[in-house]
Amino acid sequence: MLLQPVDVANAPEGIAKLYGRVQEMLGEEEMPAPFLVYGNVEAFLKDFYMNFKKFVYSDGAIDSKTRAAIGLSVAAHAKSKQWTDYFAKRCVALRFSEAQVAEILAIAATNYMYNTFFKFRDLSGSDLFEGMGVGLRAHTFSNTSLDDSLIELINIAISDLNACKPCTSGHVEKAKKLGLSKEQMLETIQCASTIYAGAQFLNAAS
Repeated sequence: MLLQPVDVANAPEGIAKLYGRVQEMLGEEEMPAPFLVYGNVEAFLKDFYMNFKKFVYSDGAIDSKTRAAIGLSVAAHAKSKQWTDYFAKRCVALRFSEAQVAEILAIAATNYMYNTFFKFRDLSGSDLFEGMGVGLRAHTFSNTSLDDSLIELINIAISDLNACKPCTSGHVEKAKKLGLSKEQMLETIQCASTIYAGAQFLNAAS
């Protein structure tokens, strides 16, 4: 591993104080191991903790249960096993069933089919493919037990991370029709941004 975790007992004063704030946020819950890796860079640990507390762990325009589902989808997208495992457990603790955890992962994965197709059509610089059907089956978007609003928020987050402009704008429009506010969509991206940054640091440090 490129960077070793900074143990709580041996952490410099500034890091130790931040660990204390993280633990205060979590209460009795054990501090996720990635925080110890972030302890190698005090400024990053501070940024991540503050963003995690505000946009991932607590309630806002979207509640903590929804944020946990978004966190899970983004962690899986980033191929971060530690964060994927953490959010899978958190989702269950927040009353998603194990089947719904699988559905969250499936929704995120299904985006790759449509993102890849529509991104290609957008990037091709040609009208050759305009009007042609997608031809890909995506029953997953409409045949799970998840709420339509949650599905669209996951779709927005993953389509954004996949840099698919047509898909992102399309899901934003659908989210608006479902009654989701701009604040809820913004918080979805703030939540996704936080977890994606944390996952990238962790992947680089491994």
